Amino acid sequence: MAKTILIAEDSPSVRKFITLALKIKGYRVLSAQDGMEALEILPKEKIDLLITDLNMPNIDGFKLIRSIRQNPEYKDIPIIILSSLAKDEDVNAGLAAGANSYLIKPFNTKRIQYEVAKYIG
Repeated sequence: MAKTILIAEDSPSVRKFITLALKIKGYRVLSAQDGMEALEILPKEKIDLLITDLNMPNIDGFKLIRSIRQNPEYKDIPIIILSSLAKDEDVNAGLAAGANSYLIKPFNTKRIQYEVAKYIG
């Protein structure tokens, strides 16, 4: 059974790019256009890893990460932030919120594949 990755990203082109990069590696990919949609998907699917942007409408990446970390059912899901926020304080805030990794846009496919493989093989 393929591992399932949920992408929370408000940019359709970035979602598509990440989806293609991960499907090539055999992962099942679901996508949400913001944190609210991601939280609606979680109870319906077994998610093995989450990739999230930080700047999204409705529920941003920080709130999404904190919500997941506070839920005993989902708290162990590895989370990778993919954001254009590149300052040290942004990275530190993302990791402090509970993310496992922080990637800065623009990114390349090899890097995202490598980060995902670190957590779910």
